[in-house]
Amino acid sequence: MIRVFLIAASPLARAALQNRFKVQSVKIVGSAAAIDALGSDLSDTQVDVLVVDASGEAPEAIIESLAESDLAAEIPVVVLTEAASPAASVEALQAGIRAVLPSEISTDQLAAALQAAAAGLVVLHPAEIPAAFPAATPASQSLAELPEPLTRREREVLQMLAAGLANKEIAARLNISDHTAKFHVAAILGKLGAATRTEAAALGIRRGLVLL
Repeated sequence: MIRVFLIAASPLARAALQNRFKVQSVKIVGSAAAIDALGSDLSDTQVDVLVVDASGEAPEAIIESLAESDLAAEIPVVVLTEAASPAASVEALQAGIRAVLPSEISTDQLAAALQAAAAGLVVLHPAEIPAAFPAATPASQSLAELPEPLTRREREVLQMLAAGLANKEIAARLNISDHTAKFHVAAILGKLGAATRTEAAALGIRRGLVLL
């Protein structure tokens, strides 16, 4: 169980975030309207990850405030934002913030990101990879230049492959037959030019198709 403390400017935003975690392995242990309003709340509560909702606000200002407060050095911080410049995202990671993620990512992806942050890992959204590692993402690795792009369903399956799920587990998650799951996996291997599931997952990560 990941214990999460929320920071969001409006009660509505806090309620929306709390609602997203109702069926997840995440427990909301507290919330506040702003970083400077935390007071002793964090020190009095056991917290694994601090989630800051920067939607509707200037994410650069939120990131700067987090960096100045040294919170990121004390507890894993994940920032959710509607729009942050690549430079701001890189600056956030350099300041110790574990992730700057789009507000619209799925609940499953957000829960996975929180688990990774709590485990001490840094989480990158595929859109941030070119800015964070410009030399590691040549144009030849882009999704657009795949001979045959993956479908939305195939990208979902690829994400599950990267998580180590077997065909039966993928079928159960997507409510499809084992045969259909096996068909999707075969199609993914063919489109990526991979010989194994592990290689497909690695190629998916390199091409920015898999959210870490």
